[in-house]
Amino acid sequence: QVQLVESGGGWVQPGGSLTLSCTASGFTFSTTTMDWYRQTPGKDRELVAAINDIGTISHYLHSVKGRFTISRDNAKNTVYLTMNSLKPEDTALFYCNQNPPLDYWGQGTQVTVSS
Repeated sequence: QVQLVESGGGWVQPGGSLTLSCTASGFTFSTTTMDWYRQTPGKDRELVAAINDIGTISHYLHSVKGRFTISRDNAKNTVYLTMNSLKPEDTALFYCNQNPPLDYWGQGTQVTVSS
């Protein structure tokens, strides 16, 4: 069955950096567009970044453009989100999923940006 395991979150001060990882199994990762989403309490989950199957095309939420970079390693079935210049408003639970997303979601990884 499909599994998505997110990791790499944590606490960081404003201006800091984190790199999130998501390791996938149960489907053909190398032919699947992958997304990173984030969610804060009381708000809908929002799409943060997307990357095509071979990693040549990416798209970003306007508010993270220039600060976040999505990448992937198909040999490791892993998609990454490198986040720089983090802001308190980036605090959220981050998830990865296919595009379009499955009904299944992993446990996510918490990112907290505060001083």
